[in-house]
Amino acid sequence: MDPNFNSIAGLHKPLMLGPPGTGKSMLAKRIPSIMPVMSEEEAIAVTKIHSICGMLDSAHGFLTIRPFRSPHHTISDAGLLGGSSNPNPGEISLAHHGVLFLDELPEFRRSTLEVMRQPLEDGKVTISRASGSMTFPAEFMLVAAMNPCPCGYYGDLKRECRCGPVQVQRYRQRISGPLLDRIDLHVEVPLIDYKELAASEPGESSASIRARVERVRQAQRERFQDDPNTTCNSAMQPKHLKRCCQLDKEGSQYLDHAMNEMDLSARAYDRILKVARTLADLDGNEPIAANHILEAIQYRSLDRNLWS
Repeated sequence: MDPNFNSIAGLHKPLMLGPPGTGKSMLAKRIPSIMPVMSEEEAIAVTKIHSICGMLDSAHGFLTIRPFRSPHHTISDAGLLGGSSNPNPGEISLAHHGVLFLDELPEFRRSTLEVMRQPLEDGKVTISRASGSMTFPAEFMLVAAMNPCPCGYYGDLKRECRCGPVQVQRYRQRISGPLLDRIDLHVEVPLIDYKELAASEPGESSASIRARVERVRQAQRERFQDDPNTTCNSAMQPKHLKRCCQLDKEGSQYLDHAMNEMDLSARAYDRILKVARTLADLDGNEPIAANHILEAIQYRSLDRNLWS
């Protein structure tokens, strides 16, 4: 099952890891095309934010397509979160109800990434100034991408990596553990074989994938209909996890083993349960099976081996 499709179905946050030229940026840019169509309420909220920033014109006075924002890694804290003397929305608010793509994630300043942690949890950002404070919405899907090392070819079977072990470790440690904890899926994107690239067989259309995403999202909306603040699996609170993520004996054993062997945090434990819930939804299952837990654990590859 395509991990990026899994992430969209539950609005989870993926980090794509692979050498240059594997299509990480292209995959990210296609994500809005298979997300559910914006509701009128969502479109109004997105339009308001872009209007505040003066980004509308007569030809595009009302936005109906989910935003895709891809700031450069040199962006400042204020540019990402919002700010200035008269606070304006930043990139995370401009990506509201859409996608925020951070390419070359380790190249961003660590301080800039760290200030994004709280908005990822709260879905909003508050900017305080001496004259008062301003709160902007920031419910976005974070999509990140990175190379496995500075040269990009660590672990590549065809091209030799020029980086030493210390360089590789320093490069990866630019991403803090707390931020990594907030990313749900670690997706390895390998180089595509030429025969696959040259194949003429058409793939599944975006419209078809979007219909499947809509079906799963509708099931999630019905599941959380008693809680208007929760509309998808990634937003589940502890009370939802207890009610919606019950595991059988085998699944519990797999998860217990992973927690001990990989030394996972409590937040990573919650992420695994949420992703497993989405995998079960995609299979049309109400109970989470052991295979869903195993697949969700596999998406914690950076916890398992690449960060050691």
